[in-house]
Amino acid sequence: MLDLLWLVPTIPLIGSLILILTQGKLPEVPAAIVGAGSIGLAFLVSVLVGLDFLGSDLPSFSQRLWTWMRVGSFDAGFSLYLDGISLVMMFVITGIGFLIHVYATGYMHDDPGFARFFSYMNLFVSAMLILVLGDNLLLLFMGWEGVGLCSYLLIGFWYTDSYNGYCARKAFVITRVGDASMALGLFLLFQSLGTINIQDSMQLAQAQWPQGGGMATAVTLLLLGGAVGKSAQLPLQTWLPDAMAGPTPISALIHAATMVTAGVYLIARTHALYLLAPEVQYLVGIIGAITLLMAGFTALTQSDIKKVLAFSTMSQIGYMFLALGVGAWSSAIFHLMTHAFFKALLFLTAGSIILGMHHEQNIFKMGGLRKDLPWSHALFLIGTLGLVAFPGFSGFFSKEEILATALENHDGGFILFVAGLAGAVMTYLYSFRLYFLVFYGKKTHDGHEVMGLHLQGPLVVLAVLSVFGGFIQIPVTDLFPAVAEHHPSVGSQALMILLPMLGGVVAWWVFIKGGINTATLTEGGLGRALHRFWFTQWGMDWLYDRLFVLPYVGLAKLNKRDFIDAFYNGTAKVALALHGLVSDTQTGQLRWYALTMISGVLLLVSIGVLL
Repeated sequence: MLDLLWLVPTIPLIGSLILILTQGKLPEVPAAIVGAGSIGLAFLVSVLVGLDFLGSDLPSFSQRLWTWMRVGSFDAGFSLYLDGISLVMMFVITGIGFLIHVYATGYMHDDPGFARFFSYMNLFVSAMLILVLGDNLLLLFMGWEGVGLCSYLLIGFWYTDSYNGYCARKAFVITRVGDASMALGLFLLFQSLGTINIQDSMQLAQAQWPQGGGMATAVTLLLLGGAVGKSAQLPLQTWLPDAMAGPTPISALIHAATMVTAGVYLIARTHALYLLAPEVQYLVGIIGAITLLMAGFTALTQSDIKKVLAFSTMSQIGYMFLALGVGAWSSAIFHLMTHAFFKALLFLTAGSIILGMHHEQNIFKMGGLRKDLPWSHALFLIGTLGLVAFPGFSGFFSKEEILATALENHDGGFILFVAGLAGAVMTYLYSFRLYFLVFYGKKTHDGHEVMGLHLQGPLVVLAVLSVFGGFIQIPVTDLFPAVAEHHPSVGSQALMILLPMLGGVVAWWVFIKGGINTATLTEGGLGRALHRFWFTQWGMDWLYDRLFVLPYVGLAKLNKRDFIDAFYNGTAKVALALHGLVSDTQTGQLRWYALTMISGVLLLVSIGVLL
């Protein structure tokens, strides 16, 4: 069965090609069968391959399909690599991706771009699978760029609205900044070690580079630049909320199973390099800690249900970066998996709520929906309890592992532990703010439950995973350096569990009991300024506009005539002038032609005599 590994990324690619080549003319049912069915078939093959791999006791499996390019000593194969990390990622991408695709067949019903949507979605999944299964840096980067392309296509899917096009371009440009950094890192890695095979390069780096050396530091910093771009971490995080312009299923796919997890995967896959650059590894944790806190405060001010969840994703990816920073490699991958369960559930349930509210996304125009949408209410509550890491739910197990590792890390880990604990309090606060406002707030509009097996079936599966997913044992422990067993005291355990719940209590007191009038609090003075500051992502877009956008636009205006083009325009003008002079000699008079011919002959004879 291991030899079937190549089918996993190939089947979604074939599905995408079928939908593209039929030019969107397939009716909905066949398009849905191809779109969702190809991902379901890829998941089935993943299960067969995964079970065979786990039963084989092999540490890894490589499959070389063909030689991609060979130039001198440079040899790049189209080769796949399967180990514990890529196995977990493969299951998450195909499994959660399949549930999202099934849901999308109902959500996108009657949309004129139905087949086009699934062609992009299939290509997205295929690119992500190539990214996590590629055994060399070139193949990984191809999948990396493919994911970026598909995100652009899907965020701007409803392209008739110019705002959607703006959001797509913003995501594309900002992530390209990170991609450029990553490409430089890959070039430097190859130039230093002479191989693009990931496993070989990790071994050579450990053998040839000293710990804390300049090469290790430079490469890991450049790779980190790529990771923060794709995973929407500081300072390249501003594209993620705008990605909500796309249809809700793609929001779920980006946030739960594909794009934003790519940076976490990259750092975990190249962890051997980060062990050689401990300062950069700690920087990964610092970036994650700052991002999770910034995103938490911003989520607390949002009114769009999808944007609250978007900032929640940014915050949870921050937890994964924090875990990587303190050496909790396995915990980061574990949280990546559990986060996929409850975040997909939350996004897809939010999609059902949006449909039931006639495409309304403002949480202040919802309220009291627990009676109108009892099914969505129950599912959203399960997802919320997973997100806040309520004891017994999937998020609890992975997040507690991260906090416990940070607490017992003696190389600056306590600072990250405090940040992570503060972030956990904020997660309770903004999550239950969202939950209470939507389902218990003042009712302003009636809603209705959207039903159907293709809409509700995936949510049930995700709800089960959100509850019990924390008990899944992932086969990644042996791939990372051993971490000492955690033995936090009873007091520390109680603190990690009970203190975050204070955020939920505050949310209940404010939004259910009316303990504070939030409208009055944000009407003027410091409250209004803070609300606006947090709402605008701590002014990051404003800052980038002034640092990069406005200076660039100013230079473009100053150089609107383009002084470089002046050289080429001058050449063209000289050519036109000479052409005018020559054309003036074409008079049509025989005497003039005879005179010029004789003059030319005399000139040539004179030159010959003189020389």
